Amino acid sequence: QVQLVESGGGLVQAGGSLRLTCAVSGTILGINDMAWYRQAPGKQRELVASITGGGSTNYQDSVKGRFTISRDNAKNTVNLQMNSLKPEDTAVYYCKGFIATLRGVPNNYWGQGTQVTVSS
Repeated sequence: QVQLVESGGGLVQAGGSLRLTCAVSGTILGINDMAWYRQAPGKQRELVASITGGGSTNYQDSVKGRFTISRDNAKNTVNLQMNSLKPEDTAVYYCKGFIATLRGVPNNYWGQGTQVTVSS
């Protein structure tokens, strides 16, 4: 059983910062790509940032220069540092990991989400 648990969400004023953390637990053979997605009310879930097992990163244009994704392979965690937050960043943020388990074939696993609300 694999679990992804997000933490660090909350309410912040525009211009403020938050740091999200996703912790992966369970019987894991390896964690490949990891990513943060978000879903605002009435909108589709969208990719915010991703990071490969080797540390290469990719960002949605709207967060470039403001958000930073990082991972700690020893702790099986991935972080999203969010600076200069804007009201349009308000959403539920989800962590996703492409994870290999004892079943052998890697699969995508999702966390339950954490709410980020940015007030103007």
